[in-house]
Amino acid sequence: MTEPQWVQHVIWWQVYPLGFVGAYPADPAPTPDEHRLRRLVGWLDYAVELGASGLALGPVFASRTHGYDTTDHYRIDPRLGSDEDFDHLIAEAHRRGLRVLLDGVFNHVGTDFARYRDAAAGGDRSWFRTHGDDFATFEGHEGLIALNHRSPEVVDYTADVMSHWLSRGADGWRLDAAYAVPDRFWAQVLPRVRQAHPQAWFVGEVIHGDYQARVRDSGFDSVTQYELWKAIWSSLNDGNLHELDWALTRHDEFLDTFVPMTFIGNHDVTRIASQLTNPDHVEHALVVLLTTGGIPSIYAGDEVAYRGVKEERFGGDDAVRPEFGSPHEGVGEHGQQVFRAHQHLIGLRRRHPWLHTARTAALHVTNRGYVYAARGEQGGELVVALNVDDEAMPLSLPEFGIDRGEVVAGSGAPPSDVVSDTAVPPHGWLIVAPR
Repeated sequence: MTEPQWVQHVIWWQVYPLGFVGAYPADPAPTPDEHRLRRLVGWLDYAVELGASGLALGPVFASRTHGYDTTDHYRIDPRLGSDEDFDHLIAEAHRRGLRVLLDGVFNHVGTDFARYRDAAAGGDRSWFRTHGDDFATFEGHEGLIALNHRSPEVVDYTADVMSHWLSRGADGWRLDAAYAVPDRFWAQVLPRVRQAHPQAWFVGEVIHGDYQARVRDSGFDSVTQYELWKAIWSSLNDGNLHELDWALTRHDEFLDTFVPMTFIGNHDVTRIASQLTNPDHVEHALVVLLTTGGIPSIYAGDEVAYRGVKEERFGGDDAVRPEFGSPHEGVGEHGQQVFRAHQHLIGLRRRHPWLHTARTAALHVTNRGYVYAARGEQGGELVVALNVDDEAMPLSLPEFGIDRGEVVAGSGAPPSDVVSDTAVPPHGWLIVAPR
């Protein structure tokens, strides 16, 4: 594993800045003198209150629309503000002990990217992939022009951009659409960046395929764990916890090579509170996220049960990327309850840092009941019980070779905090520390 040591303790709070501060969609668009990026500073104490130790930012560089059509990687998006606003955000985050992750798009650029404008006007086309006279695009989006990753100049440019912002105080990079970029490109870029910034962390956005091969061949520290994300919500919805068990078996195999970035929500998917058919199961999803190996990321708003459905249409991401006012504004009692659950489980995670690379072992699996042990490589164990049935689920620790255990978290936890035999309430969960 190549990850820096600080990553073992990080829990990201992810923000999509353009939406969060109301900069996109917006008509008219805000101007640089509004300094909207600084609004995020007002949320940093909230992130700390939640228990996060890192701020994962969506795109902040100049673009025409949603941020993933970058027009200048060296310039802060004027709708967000200026370089000085970025520096202020970095300084205030670091003052609170929060690491900062940037979102870099190096698979494609927007149509206002200067070199593309020159190429389209008849100039040098070597920076871009072409099909005859046409420029290749990303997944058919006409406004996203695919870069030529065989070009030494594109390699140089990408390495320089990444180093530039790491020198300005960023701690790492999420590499957007990394699955669409040849691994050999990253294998050329990342060693150069690491040489100048050995404590930086790099996670590639990968959805399908061979995660381990991607990490090995590209040089990423991590990739996004979409397999586990899907298994979490679909197993809870379908009452098929065998799917979750299978995914966690796969997850353990990944942990032999790298530590995945885990999540139950992000800026590209329907929010977990909307994805789950039973709102009581949001906590079950969170329990899995925070009691299994990985580098957890909480998408801003999910911690207070925000809802939003992603749709496959123009503007279909807007519902999951809304503008935010001030911390806890408009959050009802249910949202506050979900926030407290996040605080408690994040606190549990941070008190057990061995969970970073914990493996899981199934102790009991049925369609609607699942008990697993999370075990650290050098010691440490938690027993996690999930029940999505309408009936209580008996839990007998001696059946698993455990005399008794302390209930450290749960829904409807029993009066006694040390148990041998107990029951998990209908649609409830328990976490027990063996004693």
